[in-house]
Amino acid sequence: MRRVSDVRPVSASTIGDWDLQTDVLVVGFGAAGACAAFEADAAGADTLIIEASGAGGGTSAMSGGLLYLGGGTPVQDACGVEDSIEAMFDFLVAASGPEPDVAKIRAYCDNSLEHFGWLVDRGVPFKGEFYPEPGLEPPNDAGLVFTGGEDAWPFTEIAPAAARGHKPQTDGAAGGFLMECLIGAVSETNVRVEHDLAGQQLVVDGERVVGLMARRHGADVAIGAACGVVLCAGGFVHNPEMVRLHVPEIGRSQYLLGSDHDRGSGIRMAQALGARVRRMNSAEVAVPITPPRQLMRGILVNGHGQRFINEDTYYGRIGQEALFHQDGQMFLIVDEEIYEPTIWGAQASWVCETVAELETEMGLPAGSLEATLDLYNRGAAEGLDPAFHKDPEFVRPLRPPLGAFDFTVENFIYATFTLGGLDTLPTGEVLAVDGSPIAGLYAAGRTTAGCAAFGYASGISLGDATMFGRFAGRSAAANH
Repeated sequence: MRRVSDVRPVSASTIGDWDLQTDVLVVGFGAAGACAAFEADAAGADTLIIEASGAGGGTSAMSGGLLYLGGGTPVQDACGVEDSIEAMFDFLVAASGPEPDVAKIRAYCDNSLEHFGWLVDRGVPFKGEFYPEPGLEPPNDAGLVFTGGEDAWPFTEIAPAAARGHKPQTDGAAGGFLMECLIGAVSETNVRVEHDLAGQQLVVDGERVVGLMARRHGADVAIGAACGVVLCAGGFVHNPEMVRLHVPEIGRSQYLLGSDHDRGSGIRMAQALGARVRRMNSAEVAVPITPPRQLMRGILVNGHGQRFINEDTYYGRIGQEALFHQDGQMFLIVDEEIYEPTIWGAQASWVCETVAELETEMGLPAGSLEATLDLYNRGAAEGLDPAFHKDPEFVRPLRPPLGAFDFTVENFIYATFTLGGLDTLPTGEVLAVDGSPIAGLYAAGRTTAGCAAFGYASGISLGDATMFGRFAGRSAAANH
């Protein structure tokens, strides 16, 4: 008898009768799956979505709802933000970490304006209002925010800074609202949706994927897909075994962002067929140390009492650096003039009259923080930060008495999700280990390695999920 955990492909010759049949089968009904199904249907293909849970939305519905778009969108224009496709491209290539997927970033930037219009046409509204506070999606219905450190060093030396985080027009987190719009768009098509169906194994005829074995309430369901299968089954943040194997650092976080079904099923099924994966050791790590904005006038130090990053950059970049390169040890040093609890309720864990006393209380090496502050203050006295080039707006000497926030991974919010996954072409084809496309197999969303890895910018996940979901659905329907 087949094991429930078995992800090895099944030969079509062993399938008697298909329980369900379609041209294009989309696995997962989050943002990527919704967009893939919409485009496959628009191309004339009979399209079926299967979703492991009882409703659509997935992790996308749990997100802040930001979409990273640029090049001069109507929202940017309304906010007086100048941007270009090339500036967007230069930033993303520089920010996406080692070995960026240049082809995918190129396609993403070149199609950004068209994709914005496509989302609006699908009923997703955006308000032409800029939100100035960094560090989170707008709590109101403002439609534009900086989300990637574009306005901070080193990126200010690489490309003109432009805000590109687009939030659908609703108060607070917008992921649920975005999915309402996308699900509504799908409901107006001929796409069929089957809930409580979890993908288990791909079905192959020779070297071509022709269907999927799924499971519903303990029973196997064989689904034939004449044109192809599109895997949009999420990441693997809730698969402890995969996390330990690929990105053990995030296992220390208490804030794993994703639905319960983000267990890597799509990745594992494709790998069992010989699919190639990419950047499996990468993850987004959002540590919301601000607002308020004035806290960026403090300095961040590691467990050795040393600075390691410019405090005015994107909090996801700070989180990645802290968790992956500073052993999850991070403290914010402030003085009386700039001290204020964070919007998340965090308050100073230590307050001391002297630097030496603060070092002792925090358990830092003797003299370490004193040396760090001395170096910082010498530059700050002239409005300069020669070590990390923090914007002069946030540079000023720090004088005792001093306070320190405990932002270590065990004691604060390190909100994380995985970024690695299947290696795909921009058109959605899943690549085998030899670099050739696997016939009949496509993927999008967090099941894939998208545009960003180390150097994530908020909105990239939903941005490439929706765009490349569209492309994958279109590619799968091409043989219709």
